[in-house]
Amino acid sequence: MLIYHRDGMTVNILWGALQTKAGLIELAIGWLCVFGGWHVARYVYRHWFASHPGRFDQFLPYLLFRLVLPMSSQVLVILSTVTWVLLLGRAGIVLPMMSAMLFWFGAIRVLTAVVRQVLPKGKLERHSEHVLATTLWFGFISWAIGFDHFVLNWLDSVGFTVGKSRLSLLTMISALLWVSVIMVCSLWVSKLAEARVMKLQQVDLNLRIVITKLLRSTLMVVGVLVALPVLGVDLSVLSVFGGALGVGLGFGLQKIASNYVSGFIILLDRSIRVGDRLMVDNRVGYVSKITSRYVVLKGLDGSEALVPNDTLIANTVLNQSYSDKAMWTSVPIQVGYSTDLDQALAILIEVAKAHPRVMKSSGPGSYVTAFADSGINLELGFWVADPENGFTGLKSDLYLAIWRRFKQEGIEIPFPQREVRLLGDLQLKQAADPIPAAPSAPATPQSEVRT
Repeated sequence: MLIYHRDGMTVNILWGALQTKAGLIELAIGWLCVFGGWHVARYVYRHWFASHPGRFDQFLPYLLFRLVLPMSSQVLVILSTVTWVLLLGRAGIVLPMMSAMLFWFGAIRVLTAVVRQVLPKGKLERHSEHVLATTLWFGFISWAIGFDHFVLNWLDSVGFTVGKSRLSLLTMISALLWVSVIMVCSLWVSKLAEARVMKLQQVDLNLRIVITKLLRSTLMVVGVLVALPVLGVDLSVLSVFGGALGVGLGFGLQKIASNYVSGFIILLDRSIRVGDRLMVDNRVGYVSKITSRYVVLKGLDGSEALVPNDTLIANTVLNQSYSDKAMWTSVPIQVGYSTDLDQALAILIEVAKAHPRVMKSSGPGSYVTAFADSGINLELGFWVADPENGFTGLKSDLYLAIWRRFKQEGIEIPFPQREVRLLGDLQLKQAADPIPAAPSAPATPQSEVRT
């Protein structure tokens, strides 16, 4: 049974059907079917997605959820259409059109879900996806009822002439649409290929990133080359465009081109890898992402710095995990002059060995570094295998353990002390006068204040 064909569904036919009682009944039945489909979608949401919001990030479950409303409504509309034909013996008008609208509503939802999957996360949120799907659906409705002829004729009438060619608004929109569709398909294929390549654990991570970036760039170029002939653009004009692009790269885009070339150099020579600890311009952080234009350097405080690739190539970069990510750090501490230094040094090593983050293979060391004013300076040095977890918590644990052990062993941790002496008036005068004078009164007793 042919449920829908465009030639039999014009604006006049639809409007005429809605002027009859049967047409209004069909419209009411159709809206009841859509309402029933909406209830089915709400039921599926409550039982499958409300308690598991992470399923929205998975493409296939999210796509199936997006199809629940149009598919369930479509089934109800088709059943209602069949019942309508069997009861009245004649085909309906409004129900078949609603069936076609629901079918294309589902197809448009599939398309927008694919676009959301292709684009980077956060670029197309669910609300924006719903707006895009609704806009495309209204576009289909205008085509289905024949309103598109008026719109297309108006778009074609708005244009201008460039040389011997005439460009209209319709041509530009069509070109943009075709290029967008082909580019979305190219990005989708490249994303699927990227997911497969990144799962190859036997291949170096930097090499996998290079392969995925080259694959994406190649597919985008191929997509443009396929889209241009579809639009009737002669590819020979690309030679002129290539020359203009070369001049632009030589002047205005030199810095951008340098960053892209530097990005591929970094990935190919593997001098910087994801997870490395770098010091760039007195900023220390870990490489969380390498792109074609910049490297994301994430600090221990959570802030992220975008470092251009040419900066990492042209300047000296301190890679603290180039060959081995383990790092040496130390904890300074001071003890009194009456302390048994051999015992104190042994306690420092015991405390370090007891901590799980201190490497046992390289072994910690304790040293006497200086004889200071208030005490003897000691230093506990050790290797840390996981510097990406930070040092503040580790040093705090060590200081607390040292404090407890020193209290148990009676080892003093000194603090600065100063002594101030106050002299009597006579003594001050005698210190100022070189000729001693006969004492006329008893001297003020000397006092001493210690702080």
